[in-house]
Amino acid sequence: MMRQYELVESVASYKPDLDEGLLNRAYVYAMRKHGEQKRVNGDPYFSHPLEVAAILTRLHLDEATIAVALLHDTIEDTDATRKEIDQIFGQKIGSLVEGLTKLKRLDLVSKKTEQAENLRKLLLAVADDIRVLLVKLADRLHNMRTLQHMKPEKRVRIAQETMDIYAPLAGRMGMQDMREELENLAFRHINPEAYETVTARLAELRERHAGTIAQIETTLTERLAENGIEATVSGRQKKPYSVFNKMQRKALSLEQLSDIFGFRVIVATEEDCYRTLGIVHRTWPLVPGRFKDYISIPKNNDYRSIHTTIVGPSRQRVELQIRTREMHHIAEYGIAAHELYKDNVDGTISKNSNAYAWLRQTIETLAVGGTPEEFLENTKLELFQDQVFCFTPKGRLIALPRGATPIDFAYAVHTDVGDTCVGCKIDGRVMPVATELTNGDEVEIIRSKAATPPASWESVAATGKARSAIRRATRLAIRRQYCGLGQQILERNFQRSGKAFSRDTLKPYLQKLGQRDVDDLLAAVGRGEIASAEVFRTVYPDFQDTRAARPAVRPEQDGWFALTSGTGLVFKLPEPAQATGAANGASVGARPVNLDLPVTFGPDGAVPGDRIVGILDPGKGITVFPIQSPALQAFDEEPERWIDVRWELDAQMTTRFPARIRVSAVNEPGSLAEIAETIALNDANIHALTMGATARDVSTMNIELEVWDLQHLTRTLAQLRGKACVTDVVRVNG
Repeated sequence: MMRQYELVESVASYKPDLDEGLLNRAYVYAMRKHGEQKRVNGDPYFSHPLEVAAILTRLHLDEATIAVALLHDTIEDTDATRKEIDQIFGQKIGSLVEGLTKLKRLDLVSKKTEQAENLRKLLLAVADDIRVLLVKLADRLHNMRTLQHMKPEKRVRIAQETMDIYAPLAGRMGMQDMREELENLAFRHINPEAYETVTARLAELRERHAGTIAQIETTLTERLAENGIEATVSGRQKKPYSVFNKMQRKALSLEQLSDIFGFRVIVATEEDCYRTLGIVHRTWPLVPGRFKDYISIPKNNDYRSIHTTIVGPSRQRVELQIRTREMHHIAEYGIAAHELYKDNVDGTISKNSNAYAWLRQTIETLAVGGTPEEFLENTKLELFQDQVFCFTPKGRLIALPRGATPIDFAYAVHTDVGDTCVGCKIDGRVMPVATELTNGDEVEIIRSKAATPPASWESVAATGKARSAIRRATRLAIRRQYCGLGQQILERNFQRSGKAFSRDTLKPYLQKLGQRDVDDLLAAVGRGEIASAEVFRTVYPDFQDTRAARPAVRPEQDGWFALTSGTGLVFKLPEPAQATGAANGASVGARPVNLDLPVTFGPDGAVPGDRIVGILDPGKGITVFPIQSPALQAFDEEPERWIDVRWELDAQMTTRFPARIRVSAVNEPGSLAEIAETIALNDANIHALTMGATARDVSTMNIELEVWDLQHLTRTLAQLRGKACVTDVVRVNG
């Protein structure tokens, strides 16, 4: 265990003006508070915060961050209080320790929803001070180094979470060495057999190629010296998880991998980097397509280097990374290598850090809303990404994850550009918006102000930002549709009662109806959550509906009478349709109805709970439509054909009713089976089904369902929306 003076000397080696007293106070306070506490492996508990502090000294962080590392478990695991820490160490350190304590209390090892919510809280805490993240990553790294002492099931959960969240987060902060160590430690516990196999094979290869590695190091160092370039050349072998991941991703065996060995060439200046590149390519053949210049176009986490792959002296492919000492420092320490703290006091992040800019952009998505699961999915999409670099027609560089499409490009430029995208040009040619982008593409987005992004685009998008924006736009579009439908329903209801409808008329009654604004009320009416009659009665409580006072059997000169059928419907039919016998009777529901004209449902069906109307087709019958059906517009000029219909359900009825839905689903094995099973488990019946494709990897199913009523249909749709394979599901009306 590191001693007190060793910790101070370690920090003093890179920060001569450190506040030695702060470190001494933190060391003594934490050791005294943790006292006789033990870790699971039997070590003194204080060894953990001390090791976390030691990890951060290797990142050359300031003494305030080291003090926070020493203190980070005191409030959680001892009798220390925030007030006491503020008094001894100051409010800023007290705030950081308390922030880390809250994060520890809701550690991310949990169910998916809780994990997502806790990740939100972690990133929000990091937004205030990046040191929270650095201490949290160091804390996780030491816990992973000692994970073998935990129970097996807990080891796997913690390792998987490290692989999903902490390792890629370290990578996005530019801390590549920490990411590689976290990945390998997690890999060892998640897939121990694969870890042992790959590690053993790499050891064999390292021994077999030791001579080649030494030869390349010597030859390259000599060639650079001959050209006046002072350089440090070091050979390295890829880590086990990196090798295994590439084998899985490209479906290759270990023997087929061509770049297991790599070299880092550290030079003095940027000019030397390009001179070194020329010397390397003149010495050994270049592997075409394996050259990347991250000096000219840095990665989002500030990583800068030249990558090239050559064919070495033993015909073995070898990767080289060429960079300056400053570039290497940033590549090794990431965001910690920047000038993080203004005057070394308040934790202000330098605006020069692209890595922190990415973090701020990710945190901005928190304001968008959506479910915690959506946020977790989108954040993982941002964490796991290799990059392609594309350009706008004006030359602006846009960095996107590998596999991104013009849809992602549009949303990366601006959300409004994505929402109004209707097409694209790639290098001047009109191309599908699902086209996968490649490095150097010039992308022009074709826009229309009247456009709304289709819900199916969500499955095509590769970035969390695009997916979130598409979901949001889809929700707003659906809400607007329900608003329009609700307004039509209310306008017709008010008109039938001889009252004028206006949005302003509804405003004084919003609170009574439990709605925030008029659009919310209209959407609720459109969705069937609030009956239009309820809204009318609320606005005009004293209104007497003279139509309701009419007798069921009207005077003969009117020619109308009431009739209840076995469908649970009540009709008002003109007298010519009255039956005098059952000779021409039509079977409706479970019992025959003595009508000369049959009663049928429109092609989209209607279910109890829908507001409905009948359309009379003389000589053919009566067709029942939901009031929101667009098909009714064809009869607007023929009011004499409209028949009043309402539901009057019989408690003994055992009849299902037709409804059509459209389901968009991921085109993969098992999707149809999962959708059919969900429908069956909800006691609904599939009467007919047709399928088609609307986009790459997306299928559309038009399903004719049979359900008991509107509540049953709504519940079935909600269950379908909850399935991972379903991207969208709507009821079809016309």
